[in-house]
Amino acid sequence: MYQNGRFVKMSGKQKYKGILYIVCSAFCFSLMNMFVRLSGDLPSVQKSFFRNLVAFFFALIMIRREAVPLRCRAGNLKYLLLRSLFGTVGILCNFYAVDHLVLADASMLNKMSPFFVVVFSIFILKERVTVPHMLFVGGAFAGSLFVIKPSFSNMDLLPSLIGLAGGLGAGAAYTFVRKLSLRGEKGPLIVCFFSAFSCLATLPFLIYGYEPMSLRQIVLLLFAGLAAAGGQFGITAAYSHAPAREISVYDYSQIMFSALLGLLVFGQVPDALSWLGYAVICTMAVLMFFYNLKREK
Repeated sequence: MYQNGRFVKMSGKQKYKGILYIVCSAFCFSLMNMFVRLSGDLPSVQKSFFRNLVAFFFALIMIRREAVPLRCRAGNLKYLLLRSLFGTVGILCNFYAVDHLVLADASMLNKMSPFFVVVFSIFILKERVTVPHMLFVGGAFAGSLFVIKPSFSNMDLLPSLIGLAGGLGAGAAYTFVRKLSLRGEKGPLIVCFFSAFSCLATLPFLIYGYEPMSLRQIVLLLFAGLAAAGGQFGITAAYSHAPAREISVYDYSQIMFSALLGLLVFGQVPDALSWLGYAVICTMAVLMFFYNLKREK
C-alpha cells in the first residue's frame, strides 16, 4: 500500500514537471517564430539551417555537461532517423507559414501536432485510442478549416496547407520522441541527432540558393536558434516525463504567446474566422484533456 501510494505521488510529480516543461517550450517556440519572421525575406531552408546549427552546438554542450554517450541504444537508430526526417519537414513547413501568415495562424496550424500525436500513437506506440479521442481529432481538424479558409480566392490557402503539413510533421516527430524516451534514449542525444540531420539535409539547398545576410539577420537567426534549442529541449523533456495525452493541452499556450507577440511586434490581428478556429481547436484540446483525466480515474 505504501509503495502504491509512493508510486502515485511520483507519477503526479513527473506530470507537473512535464506541464512546466511544455509551457516553457511553447514560449520559446513563440520567440523562435518571432525572430524568424523578423529576419526578413530569406529562404525557409536557410533559416532552418541556422536555427538547427545553433541547436546542434547547444545540444553538444548539454551532452558533455550531462556525460551522455554519443551513441544511441541498440535498435533506436531507425527511430532517430524517422524523428529527424519528420521534424525537418515540420520545421521547413512551419517557417514557410510563419513568413506568409499571421503569426498566431501559423502557430495554431503547427499546434495541430498534439492531435496528430494521438493518431500516430495508434501506429507507432500501439496505444489504444477511443472513439471520443477520434471525435476530438476530427473536431480539431474542422476548427483548422476556419484558420485555413479553403477557397480559390484565399491567397493564404497554400501557406495555410503547408502550415498544417508542418503540424503533421511535428506530430509524427513528437511521437517518435516519446518512443525513443520509452526506449531509454536521452533528450540531449535526440536533439543533437535531429539538429545534425536537419543541417546535413538542408545544406545542399543552402549552398545552391544561399541569400546574403546582413549582420542584423544573422543575429536574429542566432536568437531564433537559441529559442528553438530551448523549445526543443523543453518539448523533449516534457514528453519524456509524461504521456502526450496527459500534457499536450498545455502546448496551446503558444497561441496566447504568439498572438501577443504578433500584436506587439507586428501589429497583427487575426480575423474573426481565425479566432473561431482557435476557439474550436482549443475546446477540443481541453475536452480531450478532461476526458483523459476521467478515464484514468
